[in-house]
Amino acid sequence: MAAGLDKLYGIHAQSLALQQQRLQHVAANIANADTPNYRAKDIDFQTALAQAAGASDSPALQRTNDRHLNIAGIATAAPAGVATERDSTQPSQDGNTVELHREQAAFADAALRYRASLQFAQGRLTTLMSAIRGE
Repeated sequence: MAAGLDKLYGIHAQSLALQQQRLQHVAANIANADTPNYRAKDIDFQTALAQAAGASDSPALQRTNDRHLNIAGIATAAPAGVATERDSTQPSQDGNTVELHREQAAFADAALRYRASLQFAQGRLTTLMSAIRGE
């Protein structure tokens, strides 16, 4: 079933999942803007999407023990976007690296990209439905 969805939506399904993760990180950053020693986190979207699409040079996981979980045929809910700590351009006395203006811009960017991927996926589905109806 997941392979069929990948063929239908292409990269947009993975993009939506990664943007959702990015939105969660940025929202957590905004929520912790006043928390001492909080380190802002973000996802490198381009690298994570390339890894999710299988375009990375990383070696494939191997099952080395019979007790390991076999996940070869199971689709994960979201590709694993690696969260990295974002450095602050202006250091603060309390050690917090969240800069509200950067977080708001990152949130707007991620929301815009999420909406764009959603519209592309919706367009693919609309085209498929038109083909099925013979319109």
